[in-house]
Amino acid sequence: MTASSRCARILSADEAAGDWDLVVVGAGSAGLVASRTAASLGARTLLIEAGRFGGECLYTGCVPSKALIAAAHAAHAARTASRLGVEVTGVTVDFPRVMARVREAIAHIEPVDAPDALVTKGVSVLTGRARFTGPAEIEVDGHRIRFRDAVIATGSHPVTPDIAGAADIGILTNETFWDLTDQPATLLVQGGGPIGCELAQAMARLGTRVTLVHRAARILPREDAAASRIIHDALVEDGVDVRTNTTVTGLVPTGSAGAGIARLSDGTEVAFDRMLAALGRRAAVGDLGLEDAGVHLTPDGDIEVDPALRTANPRIRAAGDVTPLPRFTHTAGFFGSTAATNAVLGLSRTVDPAAVPRVTFTAPEVGAIGVAPADARAQGLRVATKEHDDVDRAVADHDTEGSTTLVIDRRGRIRGASVVGPRAGEVLGELTTAIAAGVTVRALASTIHAYPTYADAAWNAAIGAAQEGLDRGIVGRGIRFLRRRHARRAAL
Repeated sequence: MTASSRCARILSADEAAGDWDLVVVGAGSAGLVASRTAASLGARTLLIEAGRFGGECLYTGCVPSKALIAAAHAAHAARTASRLGVEVTGVTVDFPRVMARVREAIAHIEPVDAPDALVTKGVSVLTGRARFTGPAEIEVDGHRIRFRDAVIATGSHPVTPDIAGAADIGILTNETFWDLTDQPATLLVQGGGPIGCELAQAMARLGTRVTLVHRAARILPREDAAASRIIHDALVEDGVDVRTNTTVTGLVPTGSAGAGIARLSDGTEVAFDRMLAALGRRAAVGDLGLEDAGVHLTPDGDIEVDPALRTANPRIRAAGDVTPLPRFTHTAGFFGSTAATNAVLGLSRTVDPAAVPRVTFTAPEVGAIGVAPADARAQGLRVATKEHDDVDRAVADHDTEGSTTLVIDRRGRIRGASVVGPRAGEVLGELTTAIAAGVTVRALASTIHAYPTYADAAWNAAIGAAQEGLDRGIVGRGIRFLRRRHARRAAL
């Protein structure tokens, strides 16, 4: 046990006044990992949080959404079991019980991120709103706290729509959606990114009539076009009315709280009991005193950081959603650890946002990392794809809608991947490691994989790419020479 862990405790603002090796502002994924990392290195560490410890992921993001998706999957599996020869009748959804189960999942994980748990890891904890008052000083409830280094990890908040009538309707965001206790009969979802698609499909599978409105030509525009089409079709099959190239131009409230009529840019109107805005997130930097701290913002309002996560003030680093880097729980934790290690040990380790995996937990799932298939040709890379209708596990599960695509450089190394199908997130783990380690398709192809799994698609794509490489290379030329010599001898 380090000296810092022996004296760590939950503090009041006056008790926290003094000098600290590292002050972390924000107890979401980035802040929690940053503070634990610093304390494990022996640094005198103070974590300051104005609200709940655990952040967006625990209370309004990853955990509740995946718990809701699990319930939606169960309802869908029961209704569609006849395709496997199993007849299920009388499927009903008890929405209050579903939401109670969501809260149970949160409660089960919550103690891991609680202040008492942090104290046992050597982190001192302070609840209050922090504001920087100088380049090495922060204030909480009128008490000045000095630091050698600091990490800002205040996260982000959802974007709310700026359209006529929005102020008169209780529009839900991914933060307030979880306050629902009664299932809305109709739901309007604005935004076709990961959050919008996940919640639209989940609610449709639970029995709500859902309309999804997205301004771009296709949903999930960051993903490969083929993946976007598959998810679009899957949402439609589940009953979601998907409107692309469409925006909400106005809202008119109706009788019940949260209900209204949306006027759309295509000239139609959609009535809804509740509306969910899934329009992305913005960095939570309000009233932090960043100017006094010498910290700069990007034009989009994120905290500007260099590859080592330093801000314009070399004493202060930032990690998580408050930066312009990819906004995922796994990146927040990893980058939080990097920021804390750099601060405590005086290192300059950098982060690589190009090698960050991402998963959208629709059905089927979409996983991607690295160079996108659509960008491969322009970069002189080749693509190998395995459709899942030729993957034995997918055939056995009667779930063949999907594919696995590898992006490969001239040396045979895997540089990117796109996976669409069940368990895409798990399949992506192997490919993420392969990209990070510079693994070639030949090495992946020569590794024995368990059968039958969805990972077979990546393995077989690698086998095909490796064989194509042999045909193009010296071995291929040798084989062709021997074939020609054999043909000439046979002709004699």
